[in-house]
Amino acid sequence: MLNGLYILDSDAFDLVYGESERTAIAEHVRMLSGPQTAVSIRANPHLLEEVDVIFSGWGMARADERFLAAAPKLKAIFYAAGAVGSWLTNAVAARGIKVTSAHVANSVPVAEYTLAMILLSLKHTFQLANQTRAARLYPDRNGSPGAYGATVGLISYGVIARLLRAHLGHFELNVLVHDPFVSASEAARQGVELVDLDELFARSDVVSLHTPLLPETVGLISGEHLSSMKFGATFINTARGPVVREEEMLIVLARRPDLQAILDVTAIEPPPANSAMYTLPNVLLTPHIAGSAGGECRRMGHEMVQELERFVRDEPLKLQVDFSKLSHTSNRPLRSPIESKVATNI
Repeated sequence: MLNGLYILDSDAFDLVYGESERTAIAEHVRMLSGPQTAVSIRANPHLLEEVDVIFSGWGMARADERFLAAAPKLKAIFYAAGAVGSWLTNAVAARGIKVTSAHVANSVPVAEYTLAMILLSLKHTFQLANQTRAARLYPDRNGSPGAYGATVGLISYGVIARLLRAHLGHFELNVLVHDPFVSASEAARQGVELVDLDELFARSDVVSLHTPLLPETVGLISGEHLSSMKFGATFINTARGPVVREEEMLIVLARRPDLQAILDVTAIEPPPANSAMYTLPNVLLTPHIAGSAGGECRRMGHEMVQELERFVRDEPLKLQVDFSKLSHTSNRPLRSPIESKVATNI
């Protein structure tokens, strides 16, 4: 039997590790204590002394040198959530500790949410619904681009965007991609057109942002980008709020009521009570629901159970984090606790 601990937020534990997941884990792992949080394990580091494996999720403690020094036997961390950058440090790689993440499982609902919003946006669903409610008459419905021959722009082409691209393949749409780490040959294989950021905004009927939050991506999307969008276009953000210059965005949206912004993430969550995000009619604000929520969270716990089965059989982990390929992703170890705080709940 392996010795283990659960370390994650209390509410995340209840969402991710249900009875069936806990039972399956218990066949291979003896839990040395009840579930811990980042705060409790910092206060009781002795609990880590005999730990072989950690099962975690949202709220994982920062795995720095101090943390690892208290866990000399630690072999693997199973992270039932998405990107690991908010808690991972280079010390984990230096120790040879395996890290596996349910990032693909957490990407599934984001891609599904975004697909739904793209299709509804191409029909101008939200604008027309608001106009119908206000006028109590049906407005002209033929001003929308519709989902035939329209252009969708994807900013950054990671796991979520690729899942979304697969969904979009069922529709007669053109797909543009901006990602400096994607080659022209790969774009051709994927059936997408690689363009620069300015061109993507200017040509797209819907722009969907999937850029990870890194120091170099803060403020990537400017008011000028949004101002250049087509009449009646839509901007969707399921990535991170600070990637967008939000004040500039709100100025543009106030000046361009024809545009629609669908924001599932914001720089401050929730936004301040006096934010124009609550009052502008062309802003649809959803409470960070694109990622796994409710019953969807169990998918991530299930993935970690499967990874545990591979681990005890000494098989390669399907979802193991490759430390050599993290430089431009949200899995990149952040340099300080302050950066980690900015990127929490990824």
